[in-house]
Amino acid sequence: MDKAHVLVVDDDQRLRELLRNFLSRNSFRVTVAGDAVEARDRLTSMDFDLMVLDVMMPGESGLDLTTALRQQKKPIPILMLTAMGEPKDRIAGFERGADDYLPKPFEPRELLLRINSILRRATAQPAPLPAPPVVAVVRLGELRFDTKRGELTRADKRVKLTDAERSLLSVFALNLGQDMSRETLARLVGGEVNVRTIDVQVTRLRRKIEDDPKFPRYLQTVRGTGYRLVGS
Repeated sequence: MDKAHVLVVDDDQRLRELLRNFLSRNSFRVTVAGDAVEARDRLTSMDFDLMVLDVMMPGESGLDLTTALRQQKKPIPILMLTAMGEPKDRIAGFERGADDYLPKPFEPRELLLRINSILRRATAQPAPLPAPPVVAVVRLGELRFDTKRGELTRADKRVKLTDAERSLLSVFALNLGQDMSRETLARLVGGEVNVRTIDVQVTRLRRKIEDDPKFPRYLQTVRGTGYRLVGS
């Protein structure tokens, strides 16, 4: 079986070499690039199964390179590495077309697991699904959630949200109508929210957005999967 070919793009030479050596020891073919210009050259001359891409680089950033590649319909899976680990930063990466997101510093073993997971998904789903359209304001009955401001209002009065509730509602709103697994929600929200606490946060959100939290209209349970948010 042929080895998967990984392109590592990072302006930190020490990290590039560490990743090259680590991935090579774990049965990958590895090519490296120091910036977006070199990455484009590599992508033109070679075929890759996955790209590990740093977000913050001199010149063209990893986010901008990802956007350009997706606009060119380049199907290469992209795992982003970055020191920015806030939920809004992760969401920005996924909106640009990244397949996964790993904050620095990271455990090499976790990187390996995420790479293998992406490659499995790429094999099972050769044609990536288009990203859902981003809705600026989501209507939930009398409530309005502004996805840019992260504000929930009723009759122009703000409804108080905790940081965890705001982050979770933002993820739902940016994926309106999409079935979301607990694992995906935990990964996108990050911070102190994990798979075990997603159900708790959903229950708390329902108390603030539903007329009857026991019979939710907007934040629905998807049996066997997780949840989805639907607007009115």
